[in-house]
Amino acid sequence: MGKITNPASISSEFHISDELLKEFDVVNVQLATDTLLFIDPMLLVYSKHPEMHTGAAEEFRIRFETIIKLLTGSKVKGDVAWRSAEKLFDFSELSWTCLGYGGNSVRGSGFGPELTAVSMDTASQIIGLGVQDADLFMVMALFEEGIGPDRISDATTKIIFKSLMAFSNRVNDTLKIPTKLYKINGIETAMICNPYSGDPLLLVPRDIVRDLPLAKDWSEIAHAVNQNEELRDRLNANIGEIWATMSKKRKAEMKKAALKNEEAFKTLLEMLREMEPEPYDFKADRNGESFWTKLLESIPNQFPFDLSHFKKQELNLVTVQKIVHEIVLQFRDLVENKGLWKELWADDDTPRKEKASQRLFYAVAYSYCKANDIDLTPEADAGNGPVDFKLSRGSASRVLVEIKLSTGTVVHGYETQLEIYKRAEDTERAIFLVVDIGGMGRKLDDITRSRAAFIEENGRASEIVYVDGRQKASASKRKPE
Repeated sequence: MGKITNPASISSEFHISDELLKEFDVVNVQLATDTLLFIDPMLLVYSKHPEMHTGAAEEFRIRFETIIKLLTGSKVKGDVAWRSAEKLFDFSELSWTCLGYGGNSVRGSGFGPELTAVSMDTASQIIGLGVQDADLFMVMALFEEGIGPDRISDATTKIIFKSLMAFSNRVNDTLKIPTKLYKINGIETAMICNPYSGDPLLLVPRDIVRDLPLAKDWSEIAHAVNQNEELRDRLNANIGEIWATMSKKRKAEMKKAALKNEEAFKTLLEMLREMEPEPYDFKADRNGESFWTKLLESIPNQFPFDLSHFKKQELNLVTVQKIVHEIVLQFRDLVENKGLWKELWADDDTPRKEKASQRLFYAVAYSYCKANDIDLTPEADAGNGPVDFKLSRGSASRVLVEIKLSTGTVVHGYETQLEIYKRAEDTERAIFLVVDIGGMGRKLDDITRSRAAFIEENGRASEIVYVDGRQKASASKRKPE
C-alpha cells in the first residue's frame, strides 16, 4: 500500500462541490491514488440507480450463469466449452474507477493467467457439487488465495462496465466534466479523462461501494458472523470448520472444507448473504475516506498560518523539523481551540478510526505547505502509518509524524512501531502525536518514561505531542471553572 502524495479528487480537480457530488450520489475519489473502497456486487440489486439495480445486477448474473453453463457442459479441461468460459473469466484489471489498493497510483493488479486458471478449476469443482448459483464467485473470495474484495471490485467493474458508463454519462450530462475520445472495444467513445493517469474515469455510485479491509482479506466477515449467536450456531452445525481456519496460511484447508459437499458450500453462501448488504456510510465516514478532502482549501482560508519566514532559510533537516513542529502545534491548536476536534468524531458520537485522524493531520499539513509555497512534500500512507515530510528535491531531510489515538496501542506505537517506521524511512527525526479521544489512562505517562529512557540510552528520542481531541460542550453549556 503506497502513500498519498497528491490529494487531488474529482471535486478539487474539476471544481465541483462535494454537495453536488453527494446529490448525484457519486463517490468523490482521489485521482492520483486509489480510494480504499470497493464495488460490492452484492449491493448492485439494492442500488437506487436503474443502471445498477437493473443493468449492472443483470450483467453480473448473466456473466456467471453463462460461465456455469459452459463449465457444466465442459467434458475435459481445455475443450471448446472450457475455453469459452475462460474468456468470460477474463477479469484483467480495469483501473478507471480509482478504487482499491493501488497505493501511489490508480493501477492495480487484476486477475493474471495463473489466478484465472486456479479460479476456473475451483469454479468447476463447485459446479461439480451441484451448485448453480451465480454468487459462487463471491464465496470463492473467502478461501481462494489471491482473491479478495479488491480483485472482486476489479472483476465487477469489468463485468458491469456498460452500466457504469451509462451512469457516468447520465450524471455528467449535468456535471459537464470535460471528456476525451477513447477507443473502447474498437469504438471511439467520449469519456471523462483522469488528468493524472491519462486513463478514462468512470463515476461510481456511492450506494454500491463498501470499505476495504486493510488486511486485504475478508476475515472481518467471520468476525461479524461470530458476533451473531444464531448464525454461529448454524455454522457450527454445518461448516464451522471453515470459519475456524480463516487465516491466510490455512485457506487451503478452508477451501477443502467448503468443497466437501453441496450442502456445506450452500450453507457458506447463505451465511455470506445474511451479512447485511450495507454500503459505506459516507456521512459518518468512520474510516476517513472522504471528509478530509473538504478541508484542504477551507483550513488555510479559515485559519491562515504564516510559515513564510522559513522561505528565507536553507531547507535542511533542522529547518524541516522546525516547520513540522510548528505545523504540529498549529494542528493541536485547531483541534483543541478552533473546533477541528469535531472531525475526529462521526455523527453518532463514536470516534472515527485512527486512519481518519492521520488524514486530518495530513490535510492540515498539506494545506499549509501549499499555501505558504514551501518546498516540502508531506506524504500520507494510504492505510495507517506516519505522515512523512521530505524535501521534494530529495529524501536526505525527512521527518515523520506518527498519529496515535488514545484508544489504540499507544505504548507499542511509540516504543516499537515508530522506530520501525524511522528505520524504514532512514530518518532519526520523528514526532509522536497522541490524540486523546478517551481511554488514555496511564499511557501518556508510560511513553513519557519511555522517551526519557531512550534519551538516556541514545541521547535522542522522538518528541511526544499531546492533543486533546475529546468532545467538547458548546461555549454556552460550559460550566465556569
